[in-house]
Amino acid sequence: MPNILLSTLNSKYIHCAFGLRYLYANLGNLKDHAKIQEFTIHERPLDIVEKLLANKPKIIGFGVYIWNVVETGQCIKLLKQIKPKIKIVVGGPEVSHVPDAPNWLDSVDYTITGAGELQFKTLCNQLLSEQTPLENVIAGIPLPLEQLVMPYEFYDDNDIKNRILYVEASRGCPFKCEFCLSALDKTSKSFNIDLFLVEMDKLIQRGANHFKFIDRTFNLKVKTTIAILEFFLDHLSKNKSNDMSIHFEVVPDRLPDKLREILAKFPDHVLQFEIGVQTFDPKIQDLISRKQDNEKTCENLVWLRNNTKAHIHADLIFGLPGDNLENFAKSFDKLVGLNPQEIQLGILKRLRGAPINRHTKEYKMVYNENQPYTILSTRDIDFDTMQRVNRFARFWDMIGNSGRFQNTKKVIFADTPFLNFMKLSDNLYKTEGSSWKISLRRLFKLLHQQLINVLGIDEKIAFDALEKDFIHCNEKGHLASLLNLKVKQNKVGVRNKRQKQH
Repeated sequence: MPNILLSTLNSKYIHCAFGLRYLYANLGNLKDHAKIQEFTIHERPLDIVEKLLANKPKIIGFGVYIWNVVETGQCIKLLKQIKPKIKIVVGGPEVSHVPDAPNWLDSVDYTITGAGELQFKTLCNQLLSEQTPLENVIAGIPLPLEQLVMPYEFYDDNDIKNRILYVEASRGCPFKCEFCLSALDKTSKSFNIDLFLVEMDKLIQRGANHFKFIDRTFNLKVKTTIAILEFFLDHLSKNKSNDMSIHFEVVPDRLPDKLREILAKFPDHVLQFEIGVQTFDPKIQDLISRKQDNEKTCENLVWLRNNTKAHIHADLIFGLPGDNLENFAKSFDKLVGLNPQEIQLGILKRLRGAPINRHTKEYKMVYNENQPYTILSTRDIDFDTMQRVNRFARFWDMIGNSGRFQNTKKVIFADTPFLNFMKLSDNLYKTEGSSWKISLRRLFKLLHQQLINVLGIDEKIAFDALEKDFIHCNEKGHLASLLNLKVKQNKVGVRNKRQKQH
């Protein structure tokens, strides 16, 4: 039985706990006495506790994140009720900014803030040798990257076959965007690129095809970026049928010619870029310490769409200090014009420890006290408007980002994308009373009504766009039948037939 359990609650089964594997890889001789045991937030806390206790551990370490903070606290309270002598150690973003911490933190024995590879090993050695650590809150000390043992061998065959594999070629971020915890980093440092690529090669040889880089600024150091891209491009050229996907977070205004040259070589369905635009307003950018060349960002997005086959996922944030609905609409319309495949509309969240919290008083930032701590209102955005944009974001995912309504989306946009989609969103919610659990066929019916009656779009134009999307979705039957237009369509068909006869 393992003395040490490393555990966390993932948001979905498909996700792997990358941080746990780093802790495990760097336990040294304690690895033989440790085990990783992952769960999801959808499992009952009592069932999770039962499975943990079946190992008879002496120490349980939990990774605590914004998506699992509530469920993890429930598990810890149960563990302390049932087996109070087990030492509970927690780490992760949600517990690294004491005293800004969850209310159950007093129930744990030890908290490690920040990087934990060295401190967790030291703490476990002390506890297993029955020493009493001096502090209950232990500040993590980041190890030099060359001293870290890489964790990739601890992805098992099931992970490789069925789950997302997280990888990192660098740690840290040199930028200071205040809404992000990476603003607390001093700089960005890269792993030894040769050793890193050896690990990637081992994963590929084991059958890995899908890699998600968690680097905050993947294209910051162009030489390293190109080396990684060349590595994957080489593997693709050797395996023509290889179903590979690689996900990167890209700095939007940094795309030099050498990088462009190699990006243009990748085939379809391989590169996925997450590009954080967040806002095009220079005043708000200055307020939140975000350095972004908007002109260069626009130029790069257009170039990527026109010259590469990368799938672009661009982010905007609503609720930033100083923003309002009219101003956000300008950023949205500008981004729509740049035509990324997806636009992610995020609502500002209050991350524990994030520098943006310094604006709370002046801009009257009111956040939900329950995770994920989304903004409820600001000095310039009232609660009702915030709710409207929340629904807008939900309907946007269903219609704008799903890939199912490419033709209909263009009809909706016309010359005022944000205004038109907000009208649509408001009326869809008024009709349904919800932005959830709307079937695809029901959505086609609703859109047909709303395009004509709310947006005033010509009936034929609306139907033609919806019909193309209906066929693209491989839905059974005919759209006309679904919309109860069968008789009308038949009459049109008879009239056309008579015209041909004459």
